[in-house]
Amino acid sequence: MKNIGLIAGNNRFPFLVAEEIKRKGCSVVCIALKEEADIGLEKVCDKTYWLSMWKFQKIIDALKNENVKAVIMAGQVKHIKIYSAVNMDWRAVKVMRSLINKKADTILKTIAGEFEKDGMHLMPSHTYLKHLLAEKGLISGKKLSLNENEDVGFGYEIAKGISGFDIGQTVVVKDKSVLAVESVEGTDECIRRAHKLGGENSIVVKVAKPNQDFRFDVPVIGVNTVDTLKENKVRAMAIESGGTLILDKNEVIEKAEKAGVTILAI
Repeated sequence: MKNIGLIAGNNRFPFLVAEEIKRKGCSVVCIALKEEADIGLEKVCDKTYWLSMWKFQKIIDALKNENVKAVIMAGQVKHIKIYSAVNMDWRAVKVMRSLINKKADTILKTIAGEFEKDGMHLMPSHTYLKHLLAEKGLISGKKLSLNENEDVGFGYEIAKGISGFDIGQTVVVKDKSVLAVESVEGTDECIRRAHKLGGENSIVVKVAKPNQDFRFDVPVIGVNTVDTLKENKVRAMAIESGGTLILDKNEVIEKAEKAGVTILAI
């Protein structure tokens, strides 16, 4: 069987990728990043190596030893951990020193280049999950009012702007005012900050970057996202159709309906 490499971060994303790879008749060689990954991955992957994200040569060697020619990155790796990097191996040091900046795209494209040097093709993260991409329209909850729809449009333009600069992909707005812009803290913390500043009934807008490189950093929402929306009394969340994955969609819809949160794809 063909061996597919899986570089696994946190949350459900890598589990779903591993399950789909196996359904296609391939074996999953998982590099479970010690700083992020869930121990449960050992049950769904055919072979699992627990390695630090900063032991880059060991990651490459493990995949080469398993005759891996194609690799997928799935699951969040908190960008902020870049600033607390310790015990990097020589190859990680080389990569970090070569960067012109520490934007997410810059880092990940450089890492992708390193895989290619060793004969491994980095596939788009959603290669096996395209059936989970959001389709345009109402996903859960009540239709938005005219003013709320205008907030969605307002937020979409802002989100596309910041994502184009690789700052973040989410904004939270209310009454055509920006409450919070996502940066290295991630979507959930952005939503929490917006609630502290602007209270309930805000609108969250999450988009793909212009010319999104789907090999990494694919916009994703899931059950945890809905929990955050509920906790912070968000009125609605708009995501970009065709460019955002909805993990565990049925559960997402059920929880959002119970919470009275509208989710729509635009």
